[in-house]
Amino acid sequence: MKPLKPLPIKKAPKQEREKKILIGLVAYYLKSGKAVGSDTLKEAGFDDVSSATIRNYFVRLEEEGYLHQAHTSGGRVPTDKAFRFYADHILDDLNDSKRVKTSTPKRVPQFDEELAEIKEVVLYLQQITESVSQLSGLATFISSPRFDQDFVVDIKLVSFDQGRYLSALMTNFGLIHTELLHSPKKLSAHSLRRLEAYFRSRLRSGELLAEELDSDELEIAHRFYQESMARYLVSYSNFTEEDIYTTGMSKLLRYPEFQDATSLTSSLSLFENHTALRLLIRECIKAGKIKYWIGSDLFSHLSSPLNCAVVSAPYSIGTRVVGALGLLGPMRMPYADLFSLLDEACEAISKNLTRSLYKYKITFRTPAAHVKEFETQKRLLLPQKG
Repeated sequence: MKPLKPLPIKKAPKQEREKKILIGLVAYYLKSGKAVGSDTLKEAGFDDVSSATIRNYFVRLEEEGYLHQAHTSGGRVPTDKAFRFYADHILDDLNDSKRVKTSTPKRVPQFDEELAEIKEVVLYLQQITESVSQLSGLATFISSPRFDQDFVVDIKLVSFDQGRYLSALMTNFGLIHTELLHSPKKLSAHSLRRLEAYFRSRLRSGELLAEELDSDELEIAHRFYQESMARYLVSYSNFTEEDIYTTGMSKLLRYPEFQDATSLTSSLSLFENHTALRLLIRECIKAGKIKYWIGSDLFSHLSSPLNCAVVSAPYSIGTRVVGALGLLGPMRMPYADLFSLLDEACEAISKNLTRSLYKYKITFRTPAAHVKEFETQKRLLLPQKG
């Protein structure tokens, strides 16, 4: 009987090896920020592949639009198409880890802190956004539904010049609503404090402190109160767009990709364009999963060239997706870390909001939903008696 011949070990298909080379190159570039040569990549974990073979893969990947070579003798850098391929690979790994019930170690304990009071709902969302911005080093934004059973609890006034004043309304849940008001008379700091006391008396006890104001101050106080509350109620009842909170814009200045004035201004203009951010958020909410937009993906949202990327993850209340948390930064960003961070943060937001809204019996609505609280809030606009 002839001895059995050992079965030959099949090499990975060429396309699969090419895919691994591309993923390895992008991963290396994300860490170094430098063009990657064949010898460099070989030393970075591909010692079983010759430099000549790696160069052949580079040529093919460049022809397919995944790589770019600035100089004939230089290394390659990934294009936005390569970043998308890499991001898809990372998302597949993240989803696989969820299916086998493994997860990234928790890095942010405050994400899971229970809300002690219902007034912390909006503040909690803002604090998580600040934490994510600090951890990621990127500009961060979040959208929020409108929470019902929320009431104005204080009004502050700030003087700008002879006739203009900023009215800042703060609600029980932590929302801040501002309006610019005008007065024919210059008000002293002492008068402003008396007006604020008058506002608080109307908001809380209903016992007006009119006797502490002179006739001019009383007229201005009444008009300022009515104007501020009327504008707030219109904004509150006409909820056609998601509330957006942004932070961390200055963090973009640290990246070499944004040292160029054109790249910086175009990226900042996207971050300040809440209409464009809302469109991205709605795509994420509709998909119900982590979404990304890299380079040219953003052309439909802003016409100027964009050398940046946006990643976003949705969060839910109960089983309903109601908002999204997102990051804006350079295309060369650590996608694996950021996807895990967003996933962890949104999981905590979903759990805490669901638990807190159930605990405090708070309802919410998304844009264009039915307004439930208008009649209740309208009592604050009733003219003073007597």
